[in-house]
Amino acid sequence: MPRLFTAIEVPGEVGATLTMLRGGISGARWIDPENYHVTLRFVGDVDDAMARDIALMLGQVRRRAFDLVLDGLDQFGGHKPRTVFASVKTSTALMELQAEHERIMQRLGLAAERTYRPHVTLARLRDASTRQVADYLATRGLYRSVPFHVPRFVLYSSRDSVGGGPYIVEAEYPLH
Repeated sequence: MPRLFTAIEVPGEVGATLTMLRGGISGARWIDPENYHVTLRFVGDVDDAMARDIALMLGQVRRRAFDLVLDGLDQFGGHKPRTVFASVKTSTALMELQAEHERIMQRLGLAAERTYRPHVTLARLRDASTRQVADYLATRGLYRSVPFHVPRFVLYSSRDSVGGGPYIVEAEYPLH
C-alpha cells in the first residue's frame, strides 16, 4: 500500500541556502536537502487501485507554470514546537493548484484536508525547548530565497516512517 502526496520540488540552489540554516536546536532531525518540497496535498496510505486513479486524475490538471519565493521561518506546535519550516510567500497560482488537488482528492472519496499552509519542512523536533526554537527563529527568521520557477508538480511516495524521506517520484506533471 503506497503512502502518497503531491508536491512541488525545491530546486537544488534553493535547497543549498536552506541547508545553511541547520543547527542551533538540540535534538532536531534536519531534513536532507534532496527531500525538501512544498506539499500540495497529503493523500496517505491507499491501495494500488486508488493510487492509479489519483495518478490518472492528476494528469488532467492544466495549469500555468509559476514562480515561488520562500519568505521567513516559523514553527508548528506552539508551546510544544514539533517542526521548523520555511514559509512560502503567498501565491495565487500556488493556492489555485493546491485547491484543484484538494477537489480531485475529495472527488475520489478522500476526506478533506485541514487548512493549507504552504511550507518547506526544515527540521522535526522532539523535546526542543520553546526558548531554543524562539532563539533560532529570532536569528534566522528573516530568511528569504531567490524566486524559483515551478515547471511541474509531482506525485511522491514515501515509506511508512517518522517522516523526512526518502521520497520517490512516482509521476510528474508539467505545468504549461
